[in-house]
Amino acid sequence: METAVASSTVLWLAFAVAFVFGAIGQKTHFCTMGAVSDIVNMGEWSRMRMWLLAIGIAILGAGALHASGQIDLGKSIYRTPNFTWLSYLVGGATFGVGMVLASGCGSKTLIRIGGGNLKSLVVFVVLGLVAYMTIRGVFGVFRVNVLEKAAITLSGGQDIPALLSAAGMDPKTALLLSVLTLGGGLTIGALAKRNFWTLDNLLGGVGIGLTVVAAWYVSGHLGYVAEHPETLEEAFLTTNSGRMESLSFVAPQAYTLELLMLWSDSSRTMTFGIATALGVIAGSFVWSLLTRNFRWEGFASIEDTASHLLGAALMGFGGVVAMGCTIGQGITGFSTLALGSIITFLAIVAGAAAMLKFQYWRLMREA
Repeated sequence: METAVASSTVLWLAFAVAFVFGAIGQKTHFCTMGAVSDIVNMGEWSRMRMWLLAIGIAILGAGALHASGQIDLGKSIYRTPNFTWLSYLVGGATFGVGMVLASGCGSKTLIRIGGGNLKSLVVFVVLGLVAYMTIRGVFGVFRVNVLEKAAITLSGGQDIPALLSAAGMDPKTALLLSVLTLGGGLTIGALAKRNFWTLDNLLGGVGIGLTVVAAWYVSGHLGYVAEHPETLEEAFLTTNSGRMESLSFVAPQAYTLELLMLWSDSSRTMTFGIATALGVIAGSFVWSLLTRNFRWEGFASIEDTASHLLGAALMGFGGVVAMGCTIGQGITGFSTLALGSIITFLAIVAGAAAMLKFQYWRLMREA
């Protein structure tokens, strides 16, 4: 009974954290695709600085929780010794291309649904379906038998502190150095330009970063059970992966569809990821209503529809292959200092930039 109560608490807190994420995203127009687009098309770095600030804050917060013993980042999916480099590159680049075609990443899709965007609702369904096919379906066979075969097994973990420790550095020193160098460096770098210091930019960067840290605490500390009464083994309550989780928005969309389709199956239950997906939509919806910005929006043309469908499919595939999206790997995974997350982040940016340049070339050619 105590475990059931704890599970319910974890789910409600996960929903609350994601609710705040959704409200902040709606208010500040936090958008990772937009961040890349602003740089490629206008040379404007404000939204990219917002993203980098969120990463820096998440690294500092997650590092502090780990160093204080509140959570163990080694028990997440990101710090595993299995370094699937090809999956990170292919999945990240595919996701980056997809988010440009679909007008936003997984988190932006949820935020836009809350604001009344029916195009994003279609993206949600297609993304979730293809993601599920990549987790357990036909694309999953290709993922496991081809992409994940290209892997390097590291003796410790793939995170930077573990790599430094393997090279002979004291583990505590390695953690402190890594967190302060990357987390502090990104934070200071993002704040270096005085014109960046606006309410929305600071709220978006700091607020989104803190929601990732809060989600780590909810799942990794409050949801941690040293000995589950049913299995007598260590467990993290309500997570799909069976490990500690934070915010990520590709696989949770697949699991949300699964729960809705198999609602009468008692083995299918609400999970941490599903609660966060619903929380983002709710937070965005409430903020949209309060500010009177809620408005219905549909597809403009057949080409617009096709672009969003293809983009959604690419994000569903790429997000699962890379084990995360712009938030799941780009902030949450990055906060663990996992090398795979950093590579995925760079691949997402590269894929998005390439697609944006292609769209611009196509536009100029038609003109």
